[in-house]
Amino acid sequence: MDNVTSSTDNQTLGEWTYFSMEYKVVSIFLVILICGIGIVGNVMVILVVLTTKRMRTPTNCYLVSLAVADLMVLTAAGLPNISQSLYGGWVYGYFGCLGITYFQYLGINASSCSITAFTIERYIAICHPIKAQFLCTLSRAKKIIVLVWAFTSLYCVMWFYLCDIKEKIYDNITLVFCEYKVSRNRYLPIYFTDFAFFYALPLMLATVLYGLIARILFLNPLPADVKESSTKKWKTESRQRNRTLSSNNSSCSSTAHSRRQVTKMLAVVVVLFALLWMPYRTLVVVNSFLEKPYLDSWFVLFCRICIYMNSAVNPIIYNAMSQKFRTSFKKLCYCGPQKVEKPAAYSVVLTYSAIKDMSNGESPDHFTTELDELATPTPADQFLPTSNRMSFKDPSLSGRVDLNTP
Repeated sequence: MDNVTSSTDNQTLGEWTYFSMEYKVVSIFLVILICGIGIVGNVMVILVVLTTKRMRTPTNCYLVSLAVADLMVLTAAGLPNISQSLYGGWVYGYFGCLGITYFQYLGINASSCSITAFTIERYIAICHPIKAQFLCTLSRAKKIIVLVWAFTSLYCVMWFYLCDIKEKIYDNITLVFCEYKVSRNRYLPIYFTDFAFFYALPLMLATVLYGLIARILFLNPLPADVKESSTKKWKTESRQRNRTLSSNNSSCSSTAHSRRQVTKMLAVVVVLFALLWMPYRTLVVVNSFLEKPYLDSWFVLFCRICIYMNSAVNPIIYNAMSQKFRTSFKKLCYCGPQKVEKPAAYSVVLTYSAIKDMSNGESPDHFTTELDELATPTPADQFLPTSNRMSFKDPSLSGRVDLNTP
């Protein structure tokens, strides 16, 4: 990204003007703050998904891929700007120029492809739940991620041949810059191809697919509505049947709410990707048609900060909009007290069955077990006769049940 905003080939070299102290302080502070938060957050996302079994869902695999790509952007594009603000030129040498430029574009393109992948996965899971049983699987998600990184890695190889270091002699100083070998006119087709495939088309596809998803989730009747009407129909026959249907309605409504919440979270990620990348993309498009590019240092800094924010904000979104991620983050940081199961406080039937939603890919609330409900009383507990409830305080269970034993 530094290369795109470099000076023109036909510039007239005069006296080099250093960045002001105000610019240096503001740019270094913002880059360190945003990149620091982003690096820690994305590392936590990767660790949470890899170390927590219930978090290993197809959608979360794509979020891990996105986190890795964001880490590349923050380290390869963000951190080198600190030295640029301090010294004005390039200090990492020839191989640093090639490698850092390569990883910049690899992270940018891989993040775009990861967003496209989980958007398609959400569309299949919500709009075609039967097909999702076969298409939205964990193993298939891993294969797609491998293909995404293989494709973007090969695509970005061209940057090894497009950039080089150049020495420029000013009246008061000689500086080295990491710039492109080709002229602006030859670079335009390369840039617009990159712009189309890794920004414009993914956003157009996401707009269409999330529109179809919204129609299913927010406009069409949900299964819970059907069960509610069924409950009203059978109310006069049996109170016990109504209570059972009421419990099923609560579970179905919870699943629908979870599906909506996950989709909202991913949609927010896409919207922020579009908005935060727009200033930089617009700047490069405009400069492509101007005889003298607009390179105001403060506006260029604003465009770069937006890009770094896009790579840093995703873990914050997960924490704010996903209960599963929020709980996992707390456990990873040991921020919250460790909950110890107190069997005496609840009365439940001990069953160890797993309930899997038809969408096969609901993330992060896709899978649930009855053991997960130990922390809160279920609606069915309210209707169990007191004498028939199984209490863990019962002396007859002593020595038979130990929840702390694997």
